[in-house]
Amino acid sequence: MSLETQHALRHYQTVGAHTQVAAADPYKLVQLMLANVVERLAAARGHMERRETARKGEQISKAIRVINALDSSLNMELGGEIAANLRSLYEYIVLRLAKANADDDLAMLDEVAGLVRTIKDGWDGIAGAPRPGAPAATAAPAP
Repeated sequence: MSLETQHALRHYQTVGAHTQVAAADPYKLVQLMLANVVERLAAARGHMERRETARKGEQISKAIRVINALDSSLNMELGGEIAANLRSLYEYIVLRLAKANADDDLAMLDEVAGLVRTIKDGWDGIAGAPRPGAPAATAAPAP
C-alpha cells in the first residue's frame, strides 16, 4: 500500500471515529472506548511478538489512558456496587498492563484483553436494553 493510500485510510478512519463519538450516547461511548482498548491490546500483542518495544509501549499506554478515562467517568454514588467493582477491575487492569509492558509478558496481556472483552460484552448486552431517560425504540413498519 502506498504512503498516500495509508495516509488517506488513516484520515478516513479518524473522521469515521470522530463521527461515531459525536453521535454516541453515553452507553455507546463506553462501547467505543472498550472496543478501542481491545484494538490497542491486539496491536500491542503484535508489537510485543515482533519485539517492537516502542510501538508496544505506545499502544499499552494509550490503552491505559482509555481505561483511566473509563475509571474517572464512573459515578460511584449512582453506580453503587457495580461502579465499585468496575473501579477495582480497572485498577487491576492498569497494574497488569504496566507489568505486561515492563516484562514483555504475552500471557498477562492476553489476560487483560480477556477481561476487557468480558466488560465490553456486558456493555454490548445492555446496548439494546431500555435505559432511564432514553427514548423508546419504535419498531419498523412491516413491508
